[in-house]
Amino acid sequence: MVKEMSGRELDELVSQKKTVVCDFWASWCGPCRMLSPIMEKLSEEYKDKAVFAKVNVDENGDLAASLGIFSIPDVYIFADGEVKTHNLGYLPEESMREFLEDNL
Repeated sequence: MVKEMSGRELDELVSQKKTVVCDFWASWCGPCRMLSPIMEKLSEEYKDKAVFAKVNVDENGDLAASLGIFSIPDVYIFADGEVKTHNLGYLPEESMREFLEDNL
């Protein structure tokens, strides 16, 4: 399950050095809405490898700016308390699965 959270909640999770896959999105973003069901599905498949989260950039602009997020969707992987990698833009399910396989 992908948990919607605030920037503060994400910061707390990352600071615990958990592996986190975070989808930065906005409700008005068409590609974000297309990615959402894919992330839900993959979160079940990879639940033993990472925590899946989503952060609304309109509600958490300071966090988005601090990460340099100026376009969405942008999926970040955090590991050991730091940004490991990210993917900007929509990816179809198989491509998103490959991105996770390569980075988790």
